[in-house]
Amino acid sequence: MKTKEVVLVTGSDLADAALSMLEDYELVFAGRQPTEEQLIALCQQHNPVAILVRYGKITASVMDAAPALKVISKHGSGIDVIDVEAATARGIQVRAAPGANAAAVSEHTWALILACAKSLIPLDRRMREGYWDKSTHKSLELEGRTLGLIGLGAIGSRVAKIASAFGMKVQAYDPYAKSFPSGCERVDELNDLIGQADILSLHCPLTQQNRGMINAATLALCKPGAILVNTARGGLIDDAALAAALKAGTLSWAALDSFHVEPLTAPHIWEEIDNVILSPHVGGVSDASYVKMGTAAAGNILQVLQDSAQTETAY
Repeated sequence: MKTKEVVLVTGSDLADAALSMLEDYELVFAGRQPTEEQLIALCQQHNPVAILVRYGKITASVMDAAPALKVISKHGSGIDVIDVEAATARGIQVRAAPGANAAAVSEHTWALILACAKSLIPLDRRMREGYWDKSTHKSLELEGRTLGLIGLGAIGSRVAKIASAFGMKVQAYDPYAKSFPSGCERVDELNDLIGQADILSLHCPLTQQNRGMINAATLALCKPGAILVNTARGGLIDDAALAAALKAGTLSWAALDSFHVEPLTAPHIWEEIDNVILSPHVGGVSDASYVKMGTAAAGNILQVLQDSAQTETAY
């Protein structure tokens, strides 16, 4: 009996629909927090034709441990955990699933914006401590405020549409966007956007060009009391500069769903800062997006392997 080719999944699970799509392959699961060494060992042992990436980083060394590797497929849209240059040099296709988690991330973004604007966490804590702050508390009303979006892809566009329903003014900076949603104003200079936003929300991929784009200099441009939300990538922010801005009151709140190093473990820079809300990079994880990301990633693998087989047959 012919041995099945292997697909390595850098995680411990996959949606049933995705598992069914890949039934002709042997699936090897690397676990929830695979190290580079573990991935190299699994590649040496199984020589996968595809890697479906949920967690961990796919480096050149991982690729070199799998001579049969033809495709690396991301369970989601962000491919910054894959060394794309190394993959290209080795003739390995890299695929992502843009838009598969757009609804989930945009909803999580708004959950964080509202939690900040309405002080939900401190109010809950105060009530549990026996306080009733109705006579002293005032939340931030969103109607008429300016939402500044950095990045206007599938996620940013959804966030923009929801902002319009709140009666907000929406501005966006994205030099690569081909179109802007109705009611969303294009801003050509990043610094102009930062200076005008009451709420600044990040929705761009991480690149070498924008790494650390939110830093001491750009934070100094923010309106006093502005809110910063990041459901994109942790590397976009200089953590020390953001921490200083939060402590100084330059920003009233920040909400972070992505971090420089993940998982985020104690001790960390945010432990002693009360006006930051943290979530463990779960913005894109919902009951529906889990299925959509899994099936999109599996579909990308099948398409590349099919194209590769046809090319080999032609020769």
